[in-house]
Amino acid sequence: MIELYHFGFSTCSQKTRLVLAEKGLEFVSHEVNLMAGEQHDPAYVKLNPHHVVPTVVHAGRVLVESTLIIRYLDDAFPDRPLRPRDASARYDDERWLKRIDDELHPAAPVVTFALGPRNALLAQPEEVREANIAAIPDPEERAVRRSVIEHGAQAPEFEAALRVFLGALDQMEADLSGRPWLSGDTPGLADATALPYVLRMEHLAMDPLIEERPRVSDWFGRWQQRASYATAVEAWAPAGVVEMLRSNGKSAWDEVERIARGDRAEAR
Repeated sequence: MIELYHFGFSTCSQKTRLVLAEKGLEFVSHEVNLMAGEQHDPAYVKLNPHHVVPTVVHAGRVLVESTLIIRYLDDAFPDRPLRPRDASARYDDERWLKRIDDELHPAAPVVTFALGPRNALLAQPEEVREANIAAIPDPEERAVRRSVIEHGAQAPEFEAALRVFLGALDQMEADLSGRPWLSGDTPGLADATALPYVLRMEHLAMDPLIEERPRVSDWFGRWQQRASYATAVEAWAPAGVVEMLRSNGKSAWDEVERIARGDRAEAR
């Protein structure tokens, strides 16, 4: 039995659910509401001392760190492998996992909280909002979270974070020129890991930035046609919340477009 502690809109939860779905694995769901601060509950922190999701419990082991979790799942359940067998292709796959962990994932909360749930968080009682921020273990992350909630797209951290997303899109566009999926002929761990961040851009009304990269747009569309997308992503993304995120993203589009168009002009 696999137990999964997760949150619907968490990028790391999404990639873990995608891997589970692609491999045809069922799980017992334990939802951890990040917006309500449930990741800081002492009972959950005993499982995951980093105060994050996902956490997997399998065969008596508690597994944390989503990239390690999806590698574990691919090894523990090898019938539907999601990593290339060829050493060179596997290197390319692993390079994407590392890039996303090192660059894209740290940028995601900056972009997300500057745009998506910011208004909802500002509407919370200040003591509730501050308690949730204060519970973030890393002091630098706490400071950035306060900054982006307070200043939104005008926060000093926002532009650099968005540029990380744009750079990842450009690299995906280049890598997809020779193959249909980042992992090769079929979707694999690199694709499952990258999808939540492209999806985050769509949820924040950055569709034009995806659409102007035709290979990424086609890749994204093919993901959305897969059964795993419906069960691992759409089923955990209430339409009302998606609409709220998109509405807030649209209100910041002018600033997003200024940064994105500047990057495209510099590239030329």
